[in-house]
Amino acid sequence: MFALPFFRRDSPALRGERVHLRVPEASDYREWAVLRGESRTFLEPWEPRWAPDELERTAWRHRLSRYREDFANGNAAAFFIFDNETNRLVGGITLGNIRHGVAQTGQVGYWIGARYAGQGLMLDAVLLLSNFAFDTLRLHRIEAACIPSNKRSIRVLEKAGFQREGLLRSYLRINGNWHDHYLYALIADDRRGVTTKG
Repeated sequence: MFALPFFRRDSPALRGERVHLRVPEASDYREWAVLRGESRTFLEPWEPRWAPDELERTAWRHRLSRYREDFANGNAAAFFIFDNETNRLVGGITLGNIRHGVAQTGQVGYWIGARYAGQGLMLDAVLLLSNFAFDTLRLHRIEAACIPSNKRSIRVLEKAGFQREGLLRSYLRINGNWHDHYLYALIADDRRGVTTKG
């Protein structure tokens, strides 16, 4: 289990070369809702079907509550991604389904606003989260799954050092339909030589 201070307003951010990660706060609602709303067409092919109240404030409060509960229970760590130069919200990244004991593993999921895609920001975020998983949480392995046609996500994972391990058939229900996913994994010892360059 990890420490609750990451959810305090004054908790330190995880800072990388181009972005920093910090836990979502109630005051992030408006910026989050605007970015998600304007990126909906871009995001929907890769995400679970959006609820009718997806961007409403009540749903946001439930989302924050779930983030905090999962974090307190040691099940997941959700972060927002902010550009270092502008301090603007650009996306989100989560380490979920965290297991300790003999597994010592977690699953990475992420999204980025349409206007920030293709700029290398997500690579920096994935590397930051990987360091958090291995160095702070002491996990041994982290995994990520992506739809085979999601070329951008595949590039991010491979640049971050993840290795493709196989195809998971009909793995996740995305935008209302079951999709095959590639399974990618990164082991703690795999990180040597991986940087945000390139």
